[in-house]
Amino acid sequence: MGTTVTTYDAFQHSTAVRQPQDKSVAMDCPYTGKGEEFSPTNLVEAALAGCMLMSMGTLAMRHEELDISGARIEVAISTTDKPIVRYDAIDITVTIPRDFPPRDRVGLQRAADLCPIKNSFAKDIPITVHFEYPDSQAQAREASA
Repeated sequence: MGTTVTTYDAFQHSTAVRQPQDKSVAMDCPYTGKGEEFSPTNLVEAALAGCMLMSMGTLAMRHEELDISGARIEVAISTTDKPIVRYDAIDITVTIPRDFPPRDRVGLQRAADLCPIKNSFAKDIPITVHFEYPDSQAQAREASA
C-alpha cells in the first residue's frame, strides 16, 4: 500500500515523499515562505479535483461511450480567520469537453459527488459544484455577447 511521509525542511518549506514509489511534492507557505511551491491548500484543491475526476473516470471506464479525457476541474477554496483560520467555502467548476445526454450527465455528476475527499469536509463548509458541457459553454458565450 505505501505511506506518505512529510518532512519540514526549514524556512516554511516541507517535502512529502510517497513510498515505495519515491515520488515527492514540495510545499511552502505563500505568506511566510517564498511561495514558490504548492501550498498545503493548493494540494487540498488538487487532491479534491483529482479524486472527483477519478470517481468520474471509474464510471467512464465502465461505459465506453463516456470519454471524459480532457475533463478538468478548477477548485477555489476561501478561508476565514473567525474564530480561527479555516476553510469557509469551496467552489468547484467541472469542465467536460464533450456533450453527453442528460442521463450520462447525471451519472457523471453523481460519480463526482461520491468522491471521499469531497465528503470529508465539515458539513458547515458550503461546497458549490458547477458542471460545464460544450452546450452550456456556448450558451454562456452567447449570453455575454
